[in-house]
Formats: sequence, C-alpha cells, structure tokens
Amino acid sequence: MSKRSTGKAGHETQGKASTSSDAVDSILAQWHRERPDLDVSPMGVIGRLKRCAALVQQQLDATFAEFDMSGWEFDMLATLRRSGAPYRLAPTALFSTLMVTSGTMTHRLQRLEARGWIARVPNPDDARSTLVQLTDDGFALIERAVEAHVANEHRMLAPLTKATLISVESGLSDWLKLLEGVK
Repeated sequence: MSKRSTGKAGHETQGKASTSSDAVDSILAQWHRERPDLDVSPMGVIGRLKRCAALVQQQLDATFAEFDMSGWEFDMLATLRRSGAPYRLAPTALFSTLMVTSGTMTHRLQRLEARGWIARVPNPDDARSTLVQLTDDGFALIERAVEAHVANEHRMLAPLTKATLISVESGLSDWLKLLEGVK
C-alpha cells in the first residue's frame, strides 16, 4: 500500500509528496483556502489532464505545421494510411472514425482534395458512391509526417520512467473505457 500525504494545496497525493509545484497546485491551494469544506481533489486530476492535453496539443500542432498541415488534416491522412492498401475508405467510415459530422467531413474532404492529398474514386462495389483515397502526394506526405509525429511523441514521453508510462497508459485506458461506456 502506498503512503498518502497531504500536498501543498491540502489535497491527498499518492506516494511521495512532490517537492515542486505545478500550475494546478496554486488553483487547488486557492480553493482549499476559500472552501476548506470542499474536496477539490478531482480538480487536481482533471486540471492536470487538461493542462497536459493543451501542452501536448501545442507540441503536436508544431510538428504538423512543419508539414504545412493541421491536426485534422493529419488525422484524416493517417486514418487513410493506416487502413492499408489501397488506402481508401468510404466517407461514412472516415467521419465515424474521426467523430465529425457528415457536413464537416464534406468540407474537409474538399479541402484535402484541393491540396491534392486525396481523391474521390468510384466505389467498385457500389456505382452510386465514391471512396476517399490517398493520392501519391498524400501518401508521401503522411509517410514523412507520421515519422515526425511518432518521434515527437517519443520526445515528449522520454522524461517519464517506463513504470510511469505503463501506469499512466493503464489508468487512462481504464478511465477511457468507463467514460465511453465499454465494459
């Protein structure tokens, strides 16, 4: 059983008390001062998660910008790339995977098509519909971008120990399943 201690903000922390504080600690300290009756410990978890997500997103966006693309453009091209040869999907499969509306998907497909990264091709199984396929330029771009993206993720996670990474990934996976309603 790990020891529990009260951190600087008056909230309980697992393991050793941290010797330094982060941006969330001051918020927790303010709430503890103003509302000592209120258990604000969830704010620590959610606040740190949100702060980490924002900082990670900044790093991801910087890498995507090196390839003159946005995060959603990377996601669309990466989804097509990881689908395997011939790197094409139905628009409905794309928008359900990427969790966007069909209207948003239509606009995004038009933008990617205008950039020459995707093409709409006839569906060989249904003459009434089309599929979205990576062009040669789109394939070459995502190959380079995904390598830089993975290297960037490795760089961001490098300061963490293997045990911490395993713990964080496991905990986040468990929580994500609960939030998504998966048993």
